[in-house]
Amino acid sequence: MASPSPPELIGQSPTWLESLERVSLAAQVERPILVIGERGTGKELIAERLHYLSPRWDKPFVKVNCGALSDDLLDSELFGHEQGAFTGATKRRQGRFEQADTGTLFLDEIATASTEVQEKLLRVVEYGEFQRLGGEDTLTCDVRIVAATNVDLPARAAEGRFRADLLDRLAFDVITLAPLRARPEDIILLAEHFGQRIARELEGDFPGWSREALEAMCRHAWPGNVRELRNTAERATFRTMAAQANGAPLGPVTITPDLLDPFHSPWRPPKDLSEDVTQPRASAPNSPPASAAAEVKPAPAEEAETGPVDFNACIEALEKKMIEAALTHCRGHQRKAADHLGLSYHQMRGLLRKYNYGREPGTEESSPPPAEPVR
Repeated sequence: MASPSPPELIGQSPTWLESLERVSLAAQVERPILVIGERGTGKELIAERLHYLSPRWDKPFVKVNCGALSDDLLDSELFGHEQGAFTGATKRRQGRFEQADTGTLFLDEIATASTEVQEKLLRVVEYGEFQRLGGEDTLTCDVRIVAATNVDLPARAAEGRFRADLLDRLAFDVITLAPLRARPEDIILLAEHFGQRIARELEGDFPGWSREALEAMCRHAWPGNVRELRNTAERATFRTMAAQANGAPLGPVTITPDLLDPFHSPWRPPKDLSEDVTQPRASAPNSPPASAAAEVKPAPAEEAETGPVDFNACIEALEKKMIEAALTHCRGHQRKAADHLGLSYHQMRGLLRKYNYGREPGTEESSPPPAEPVR
């Protein structure tokens, strides 16, 4: 039987090549492996490569996303359940450990597993034994575990949020993947690959990247890493090829702000839209503002100060603008304005006192009369 090919992993940066070398070495030793990396760095692809380069390459490779299931469902998904174990359990069901017997089980987002599930994982990693949910028989399996996370598991273990003994057993070897911003040599290589791939799907010729597009991609921070780059490259290539098919001039693929950020739009809702979500962003003249936040507009980029900035003065100016906008919107009603800004009434009153709203400068606000004693 021919060996299936391991997944294609593209890159030439030293950090990436070092990671692939670690994978090739770790794959040969049938021990648990922990893969750590930010979202979109390719943890699942690394897990597949670990499996297909291992002696278990022709056995099952089973995946479970621990973060996508509740505690009870994850317990049943991993270990199976007996008939009648819970409402709706009309028949016995095998869990993923049984399905992955003699192969590899990939546990993604392992940090989200509950303490109870962690306890069961500890036993199956140590002894290869487990019980189905609602069952009494002890079952055995031969499964290699590859776990992945995007959080600092040692820190969570130190805080008591993850079992330290399970962490010790999972971390026979730890492969930490570098984010894309640490692999600048790979950005253009990956962009070419993803652009050509979607062009083949569209049954056309890849137009290539413009110089400006390549520079924009190299400047971008890519918080979503390779997954974000793939989406951007495919989105830009698709739009360019579609436009050219409809008569636009031929030319290389360019990158615009809305291609780097698909949410970029003048009509994007404000960050905290608390009411009137159906009201247009632009109001008619003399109409009350849609929200207090909408009236506080950031200064244009070309007007940004280049010298020293008085941070406290900027904060005060912003607070005053938001207070004035909220009071205007709520027609001077202080409690409604506080709710509009997400503040308590006492917080709102404190800001009004701070900026001398509602009283002449130099005068002191009178204290409220003492409350009547409770009889």
